Amino acid sequence: MAWVVLIISGVLEAVWATALGKSEGFSRFWPTVVFAVGLVMSMGGLAYALRTLPVGTGYAVWVGIGAVLTVTYAMVFDGEAASVLKLLMLAGIVGCVVGLKILH
Repeated sequence: MAWVVLIISGVLEAVWATALGKSEGFSRFWPTVVFAVGLVMSMGGLAYALRTLPVGTGYAVWVGIGAVLTVTYAMVFDGEAASVLKLLMLAGIVGCVVGLKILH
């Protein structure tokens, strides 16, 4: 159960990180609300998962999921430049996250 919660929390990290950028310094109401709710839910899930999982592994997986999804969203929807090298680096992060799960 801790792994499921951790993965969902990683997805929510991407939600709050994206909303943070769209809030334009907390000057836009709804992105700021999405940021705050996503942040609380993401941190709460991370805290729950770390009751069972090692901190280093849990945090690395959480950050990795959030980072990959945030960059992917930006490339698909916000016009961030994509390149073969960038996609390979993202695949490397995904591989490392999977590796941490397997080694656990």
